[in-house]
Amino acid sequence: MKCPERSADEAGRLAALAEYGIDEHEGLPGLAPIVEMAVRMFDCPGAAVNMIGDDHVFLAASEGVGECDMSRDVSFCAHAINEAGVLVIEDAALDPRFHDNPLVQEGFIRFYAGVALKSPSGHALGALCVIDSRPHASFPLADRMRLRELASLVSDKLELRRLEAQAGSKPSRFEASAATSPNAVICFDASARITAWNAAAAAMFGYAEEQMIGETIDRIIDESDHPLVQAAVERVRRGGAPLTEATPLTGVRCSGERFPGEIHWSHWFEDGVIHFGTIVRDMTEARAEHDALYRLANYDSLTGLPNRNLFRIRMREALDASAPHAILIADLGGFADINNTLGHAAGDELLSEIGARLVRLVHEPDLAARIGGAAFALLVAEREPLALDALASRMLAAIAEPAVVHGQEVRLAGNIGIAIAPDHGASDAELIGSAELALFQARQRGPGMSCQFVPALRAEAVARRMYDAELHRAFERGEFCLLYQPQIRLADSALVGAEALIRWKHPVRGLLQPAAFLPALEAGVLAAPVGRWVVDEAAAQAAAWYRQDLPVRVGINLSQAQFRNGALPHEVADALAANGLPPAALELEITENILVAGEDDILAQLEAVRALGVALSFDDFGTGFASLNLLRTFPVSRIKIDKSFTRLVRSEPRDRVIVSGIIDMARHLGIGVIAEGVESREDAEFLRRLGCDEGQGYWFGKPVPPAIFEELYMPGRASAHSA
Repeated sequence: MKCPERSADEAGRLAALAEYGIDEHEGLPGLAPIVEMAVRMFDCPGAAVNMIGDDHVFLAASEGVGECDMSRDVSFCAHAINEAGVLVIEDAALDPRFHDNPLVQEGFIRFYAGVALKSPSGHALGALCVIDSRPHASFPLADRMRLRELASLVSDKLELRRLEAQAGSKPSRFEASAATSPNAVICFDASARITAWNAAAAAMFGYAEEQMIGETIDRIIDESDHPLVQAAVERVRRGGAPLTEATPLTGVRCSGERFPGEIHWSHWFEDGVIHFGTIVRDMTEARAEHDALYRLANYDSLTGLPNRNLFRIRMREALDASAPHAILIADLGGFADINNTLGHAAGDELLSEIGARLVRLVHEPDLAARIGGAAFALLVAEREPLALDALASRMLAAIAEPAVVHGQEVRLAGNIGIAIAPDHGASDAELIGSAELALFQARQRGPGMSCQFVPALRAEAVARRMYDAELHRAFERGEFCLLYQPQIRLADSALVGAEALIRWKHPVRGLLQPAAFLPALEAGVLAAPVGRWVVDEAAAQAAAWYRQDLPVRVGINLSQAQFRNGALPHEVADALAANGLPPAALELEITENILVAGEDDILAQLEAVRALGVALSFDDFGTGFASLNLLRTFPVSRIKIDKSFTRLVRSEPRDRVIVSGIIDMARHLGIGVIAEGVESREDAEFLRRLGCDEGQGYWFGKPVPPAIFEELYMPGRASAHSA
């Protein structure tokens, strides 16, 4: 554990802290609203103003902070006071400075953000911090700025405390204390007449210091705010507690200029006479920063449209008011291709153009927003389904209108999901969820389609979610298995290979075919992990057969997900090395949809696999429009004729010509050919005469577990085992 460093002027720092006279047990109650605000603002369970003593720390105010080790050596805030900016530790368990800190090991702190609080002399007194027992993914710049703003409020409160402490102990020194303050300090009596103010106050309002002594404070405050000040003074004169929160008001400079400000209140007694001390803040810059932060939080920086946050706020307002409204969520099909081919600058230009088109479709109080990367939404005061369908059509037409970006004409096709309040959702989250389910259905129907939510869509989504959870349990419990189907050389009927085919041993529904679960599996996050398991499992089985002098080439079907992280060549190499398997024993099967819609580096990954010595086959060849062109680009060593051709090859002359052409072409390219779906002796013989190398199908054998495969297709192995 790294202990915090001490200040070069530690004695001066401790002397500065002592000027505040803060009771370690009572703290400063006036700071409580600020730490409560910090908890709400940053969604953290704990916040504190922590003062750093000589060998320990103490809390001037806290919210949600329990008892813990208060020694200085373990204090995160003791580190924060040495930082010029905000100290942020997103996960203390992973930070070499704090991972073995007792506060971390005991589960008290995992996330921390703190900013130093300084005295007028520049000494660091302590820190305002927010903490969480869970790590946070980030603490963005906007949050750091807001934490610093809160720290500025704390500093003002602390400065009032310092002035009170000076006045209480040595009233004659009060004016000297105020004079050294960097804040605008104004003191006045019970009649609101100014008795003292410092150079910072004079600079703020533009009057010489001596000009304002004896003048009423109303002179520097806008008329409309006079009642606020009078009420605050009267409150204390009658024995009430002073305001603990700042009073916003409009200040008036000597020139007559108005500016946004706020007053922080304090009071004390000298010789039984009440005196008021205030710190006045010019909020002009803070207001500008607040406005900038508001815009950052609620508007999309690219299009200038409201973002998802403001869209949801407006939705909640409409729901709370029971106003008739609906939402339409649109996404842009094919937008990723614009970014990938023309660049992100072109994509940004196109998004701005689409946003402008959608804005023209709505009028107050309707709202157009950009709620995601290529997702837009409208919030409209309309509930009539036909009118909403008509609006969706206009949106789709606006999206489909051609645009010229970077000198290129581009066209997009959108999809739209529609949800109506309150029928389709009683909260903003429910309504957005309903619209997104409708959007999913619209995508299923094809580009340029829209869909209104119906309850059946939610039921289908629930079923998908339950099925996804069931698939996860199946993977965790080892319910997936591989069956093997023989691949036969047609010239002599010899066994040359086996295709590994996944099945699900469902505990209730029995052995499930791939069609029953593979689409859901490949659409979810399990696609890549299960794909890797298939590679490892099939490689282990091939190795087991090789060790028994039963060499069989094992074919493995790949999914698109296995290419996404670029790790496929490494996974294949690891599987070969782990099992001591020669590369020629594996053959990876890829389909056209993977090659056409796959990742940008798919060709590089396949070339790396071929460089290992592993064969590649082109599955379902002949069924896609790009098959022939892909043969020129991708390093395949074998093509598999789709079973739809094989089944009709003897009866349909057109299919016979196609299959014959494929086989002849492959021969000239030096590529092997295997026909799937061979279901009869006649099929096998006909394909052999055409020159097809291998066949696979029910005529040769169905997919079976490894033990049965060995018994059926590897003669002598069973007797060898029994011996």
